[in-house]
Amino acid sequence: MKQPLKPLWEPSSERVATAAISRFAKQAERAYGVSLPDYASLHRWSVESPEAFWSEVLDFCGVVASIKGNAVVADAHKMPGARWFPEARLNFAENLLKRRDQGVALIGLLEDGTRREITFDALYCQVAQLAAAMRETGVKAGDRVAGFMPNVPETVIAMLAATSLGAVWTSCSPDFGFQGVMDRFGQAEPKVLFTTDGYWYNHKPHGVLDRVEALMTSLPCIERVVVVPLLESKPNIETLPDGRLLEEYLLPHRGITELEFAQLPFDHPLYIMYSSGTTGVPKCIVHGAGGTLLQHLKEHQLQCDISADDVFFYFTTCGWMMWNWLVSGLASGATLVLYDGSPFAQEGGLLLDAIDREGITVFGTSAKFISALQKAAIKPATTHELATLKTILSTGSPLTHESFDYVYQDFKADVCLASIAGGTDIISCFVGGCPTLPVYKGQIQCLGLGMAVEFWDDDGRPLAGEKGELVCTKPFPSMPIGFWNDSGGAKYHAAYFDRFDNVWCHGDYGEITPEGGVIIHGRSDAVLNPGGVRIGTAEIYRQVEKLDDILESIVIGQEWRDDVRVVLFVVLREGVAFTEGLSERIRDTIRRNTTNRHVPAVIIPVADIPRTLSGKIVELAVRNVVHGVEVKNTDALANPEALALYHDLPALQ
Repeated sequence: MKQPLKPLWEPSSERVATAAISRFAKQAERAYGVSLPDYASLHRWSVESPEAFWSEVLDFCGVVASIKGNAVVADAHKMPGARWFPEARLNFAENLLKRRDQGVALIGLLEDGTRREITFDALYCQVAQLAAAMRETGVKAGDRVAGFMPNVPETVIAMLAATSLGAVWTSCSPDFGFQGVMDRFGQAEPKVLFTTDGYWYNHKPHGVLDRVEALMTSLPCIERVVVVPLLESKPNIETLPDGRLLEEYLLPHRGITELEFAQLPFDHPLYIMYSSGTTGVPKCIVHGAGGTLLQHLKEHQLQCDISADDVFFYFTTCGWMMWNWLVSGLASGATLVLYDGSPFAQEGGLLLDAIDREGITVFGTSAKFISALQKAAIKPATTHELATLKTILSTGSPLTHESFDYVYQDFKADVCLASIAGGTDIISCFVGGCPTLPVYKGQIQCLGLGMAVEFWDDDGRPLAGEKGELVCTKPFPSMPIGFWNDSGGAKYHAAYFDRFDNVWCHGDYGEITPEGGVIIHGRSDAVLNPGGVRIGTAEIYRQVEKLDDILESIVIGQEWRDDVRVVLFVVLREGVAFTEGLSERIRDTIRRNTTNRHVPAVIIPVADIPRTLSGKIVELAVRNVVHGVEVKNTDALANPEALALYHDLPALQ
């Protein structure tokens, strides 16, 4: 009989008692006469009684709405097609700006050590002034406003000003190449573009105004470009005919201190987000204001226990949905720490220093960052106080068992390590953390509240304790309201609903554990299939991560003699030679801890692994190169030159 797993961490009784999710459950019990003694019962109620649950979330989290209305959801069984709070009227920015005091709202940090802070009251006034300037430019509800911006306070201010008017915000980080930006903004057609003159990364300045000039030539829809000085105090913008420096743009509106928020339907367009675009022109995913707000409030307050007492950090760029997720922390009154630069500045020490200096309580990062610290033998528990830190959030890729051990042994013993997973498609999470649940090695803690998540086989049957496709069987508020320029909805339907009728099929491959947690084994479109057996790529990465000689890896399935063979590429630590002995150690480690099917047929050392601009490895792009298929839209990659390393390799011929 299998022994029950021992948790790596369990919350104290005090933490459980004071958590917002505990108060929420008690409030729901009183309001609806239900018994919700544990997370499993609360989750069950949240998916079986969605009208009651989401109405309770709206009230508990303090959503500001001029009209709530009586209806919670119309066409509740249609997916897509369900409409949440169809009578409601609200404004997204108003909900993020409801705290007005001298507490610190935003702390802006740059890689060069620059630090700024803005109070909640000052944030409100700066948004009011910028909204007035936009209104004078002609921006109105439904217009698009774009940010080609780094993660700095002005980006947040511009988004809030735009959405206060009912405009739709869309953004790319400034490390995107011209074509990558055109593929995105060319579809959204913004009226106003915000940009900086450049950004800092790896101690180097990178100018962007040449790309902005090219964008203006290619996008006649842009009526005004607003430039935020970052590299220089007064950059030369003479080549931008419709350009204004931010200070000049705001000058006529400097005395304004009040803001009128447009009251709009719950599903009024808020954000246009973009898929990675590594296999074609990126999808333009439109998210509604109310659904985004409600889902983020639920995840922040109930699943992460974020409140006005918290200092909230997530490493992200403005081209990744985690930026949008982070910024919504203002709706819970939290102080946000915005950082722009390399996460590995000072060998990761800059961000670790920020935890102590800023009093960060919730630290969001990537699985890669945690793994890199581990590989570098950095032990934050011995070099930093970390006294305020209560939660570490991790996303971007599955967190390995070894990284779980590392966090509790070398980072901090008393911390809730919440691995989370979802996507740009839902601007939120399907599975994630919970401050009142234990943490088990290698597992995401739980299914998200209100998310009817299951794992299905190819015939649409739910699986218990087996690997399958992640699906969601009931509608939820943060489903996209559609794709941009997809009037009949055909592209939207094809993206998520073609495989199983009236069921969201997300494209992740994973399982629910006996402990009620979740393991994600990778993207289902990258699943390996040697001999007809499905293998998640994360199952192999986990084993390779154990070897100190290897920094990182990427695995694909290569079509080979009427079957598929597993091919593993590895990046070696500096000074390590690739030998037959190392190759055999890799194979033996994988074989001993998985099955013979997982063992790579070929292992090849490479100098680099191609990644998206948000840091995710691109297995499909590498697979295409190996098979001689053109990789389109390489502007979506941070290091497109790395693809050449996989072209015409003799070992794969």
